Amino acid sequence: MVNWPVLSQWFLIAIKHRNKFCFTGGYLVSSVQLPGINNIVGLWPAVWAMGNLGRAGYGSSLDGMWPYTYDSCDVGTAPNQTINGLPAIAQTSGAEDANYVLSYLPGQRLSRCTCDGQSHPGPKHSDGTYVGRAAPEIDVFEAQVSDGTGSSPFDAGYVWDNNTTISKLNTYIGGKTQQATSLYRETNQECYQLASGCLPSTDLETVPLICFEGYASDNAYISWINDGKLAWTINAAGVGANTATEHFCSTSWLNLGMSTNFGEVDLDHITFPAGYDPDNINIGCDPEDYPTAEYIATYNEAYHNPNLTTWVDDYGQTMPKNSLVDGC
Repeated sequence: MVNWPVLSQWFLIAIKHRNKFCFTGGYLVSSVQLPGINNIVGLWPAVWAMGNLGRAGYGSSLDGMWPYTYDSCDVGTAPNQTINGLPAIAQTSGAEDANYVLSYLPGQRLSRCTCDGQSHPGPKHSDGTYVGRAAPEIDVFEAQVSDGTGSSPFDAGYVWDNNTTISKLNTYIGGKTQQATSLYRETNQECYQLASGCLPSTDLETVPLICFEGYASDNAYISWINDGKLAWTINAAGVGANTATEHFCSTSWLNLGMSTNFGEVDLDHITFPAGYDPDNINIGCDPEDYPTAEYIATYNEAYHNPNLTTWVDDYGQTMPKNSLVDGC
């Protein structure tokens, strides 16, 4: 078990395998003991996956990358999801704190619209256009447990096509920087550090694990499983008109953080040190060839300097020319 020290400033600790290997489909299975106790709020444990071309905490690597998941050349890739102020619904269906503008995103940096010869890791489609690449997010779980995706472009009002069964729709549906296709459900209330502290056996066939299964294909889907039962599934059709949902190469992350941006933090009752104890993380996959290493090496500082928060202004790079927005 890892016990985090008490510090004067809040912080995030993460374990990840970014750029060690990545996967485009298969199973990601987790067995963990959650920190704290089940009735005190403020700790934010998570197991999740992100497209390998972004690195959490390194803003310039994420600028124009997170949380895009798109492989079409249309207005969805454009800054603010508009061109010349259109479509009008992108100016009126957003959140109140964004003046109802749907998206504040800067545009997909490595879109299918990228002009030939511009900096892009590839590959290419048979018609010679680049495959849209980015860094979308899939959460095996966050906190309560919430499972879902963070993605872009957005649906109008952040409402994706869904039909709930045993899981409940998350009241958080997104905002100006991401759309959340998310549901929530209850954790095993004994598997907390200060409860009985149960930790499931490593027998993957019988224990109550939390995991997701997903496959990249024309009928792409992601399913979440909890305690051996299917919790819910999102199909490619669930994101409305965005039928060309990107097939991306992911890496897995485990983290424990604290932030009032996540929700209420009950500092008066949280017990420190808080222990987040992952027993095992298992990944089974059959990845296709989605090149990333050369691109990451070319822009190495973006993935290693957390003080660079934007691609253009901080890192001093240019956005690749885009046939839809700039012309080639």
